[in-house]
Amino acid sequence: MPGPHQENPPLSSFDNLGLQAELLRAVREQGYSVPTPVQARAIPAILAGRDLMAAAQTGTGKTAGFTLPVLQRLMGRAPEGRHPVRALILVPTRELAAQVAESVRTYGTYLPLRTAVVFGGVGMQPQVDTLRSGADVVIATPGRLLDHAGRRTISLSRVEILVLDEADRMLDMGFLPDIRRVLGLLPAVRQNLLFSATFADEIRALADGLLDHPELIEVAPRNSAAEKVEQIVYRVDRERKADLLVELIHSGGWSQVLVFTRTKHGANRLAERLTRAGITADAIHGNKSQGARTRALAGFKAGEVRTLVATEIAARGLDIDRLPHVVNYELPFVPEDYVHRIGRTGRAGASGQAISLVCVDEEGLLRDIERVTRRSFSTQVVAGFQPDPSIRAVALTRGAGSRPGGGPPRGAAQSPRRPDGHCRPRRAAQRGRR
Repeated sequence: MPGPHQENPPLSSFDNLGLQAELLRAVREQGYSVPTPVQARAIPAILAGRDLMAAAQTGTGKTAGFTLPVLQRLMGRAPEGRHPVRALILVPTRELAAQVAESVRTYGTYLPLRTAVVFGGVGMQPQVDTLRSGADVVIATPGRLLDHAGRRTISLSRVEILVLDEADRMLDMGFLPDIRRVLGLLPAVRQNLLFSATFADEIRALADGLLDHPELIEVAPRNSAAEKVEQIVYRVDRERKADLLVELIHSGGWSQVLVFTRTKHGANRLAERLTRAGITADAIHGNKSQGARTRALAGFKAGEVRTLVATEIAARGLDIDRLPHVVNYELPFVPEDYVHRIGRTGRAGASGQAISLVCVDEEGLLRDIERVTRRSFSTQVVAGFQPDPSIRAVALTRGAGSRPGGGPPRGAAQSPRRPDGHCRPRRAAQRGRR
């Protein structure tokens, strides 16, 4: 596969990209006039019918970059009568599915196209009813989509366009077998669009078997941190991190802050600690019901919740405009996840601040992040929170049976519920179905 195009073309107006009037009207109503680099490159390529492989970090505008041209291509040959599924967008998590669906509906406001979103963690019947009434575009997590296919409540035989969004995360979460099963249900001739944060080797391998002479786009170098994000590292003892976070939020007057922890229980404990300190907070992680996660995110976006504490998997794909502050309460075990975390702020040209609270246990993790991001962090100390030099480092563990990134080890028996909400069968059951 040839190397990606890394140059970013001069940004033009959305009016110059070949989009029809109804889509341009919806774009203007969202307050946008100038496309981002990924939009400027992707939209014309998709409109031309080409396959696409794009490396784009969170916050680069990639969702609109594929949504707008996909909707236009569907309108160009809309069938009469019932609405068959003609565009399928696969995503790794429930939250991302809901957000992509919201974008599709927003940009398709003035088009007679129907949209359905299917993911686990909620009842099947409402989704079945929606699918039976017809849907031109389906946004789905892999497991729940296969549930519907197995029950014959969805047909993918007329799909014209396939989008794999955040493909790197889907592979990291172990969805490759499910993706292959989905591909087997699709027509052989179709347009394929693959979006990933990086062009990692496993992504290139997937693309080689999926894409046909694709347009290659890379709008951010691999593992580069957001240029508009101010990155600050505070040294602090592990037992004083919560107190320091409370101090930073109060003294800085932070109105909206996304905080990352490594574990679900840690997220709950920290949200409770912040609430006791008079800071409205909620936690979002895989053990929460879909309703609770949706309410927490909605409250955070609306400003009713000041602080959202999230684990890595739950926060993947969160789309929050103009988020000013991201805090790494605990550094991630996988250094690339640091890049994804801080990419939640400093988006669409806005500035942002990423704070990392680092204790003596995390020195090795900080060095790994410096190596991946190719930068050296100057660390600071907040008065009154100076680290105790007598405290010795404690070896960090990822928890029993875990692997880097917080998921189950490859090849191990899987937990009953996956991040997309689909109940995963045990391996014995899987072997019986092969």
